[in-house]
Amino acid sequence: MNSIRERCLQAVAGLLLPVAESLGATFHRSPATGITREQSPALLVFPESDSIVERSNDRVVRQLVVRIDALAREQVGAAPEDIADQLLVAAHTALFADANLGGLALGIRELDCEWDVEDADATAARIPARYQITYRTLASDLSTQG
Repeated sequence: MNSIRERCLQAVAGLLLPVAESLGATFHRSPATGITREQSPALLVFPESDSIVERSNDRVVRQLVVRIDALAREQVGAAPEDIADQLLVAAHTALFADANLGGLALGIRELDCEWDVEDADATAARIPARYQITYRTLASDLSTQG
């Protein structure tokens, strides 16, 4: 059985895939290579860290930080910042519509957001936003909720 951490990541992916598709974007979890022009616009999810915040007897409270990148390139009639912002707004709404990830998590908290606009072969915008997912496991078993 997968860890609660992995199941949380799968739940996030399950929430964001339909969001991306509904807005004509692609979805990628931890892509190993850059997103091509043909794959843009895109929503990307990267797990960044997982830390222990509390130990109580045989229970451990953990915080998983994930980064969601909304990536867009300039399109006719639409600025890349606008496209990326719409993707991130929809992703944020989907996350908080199920902030317990179907019962896996204690909750989700937004941490921060940045903007990155590049003028390469076509203007591209990337808006990364970080979220903290709090969940609990048994100290002896990462796959069992505590």
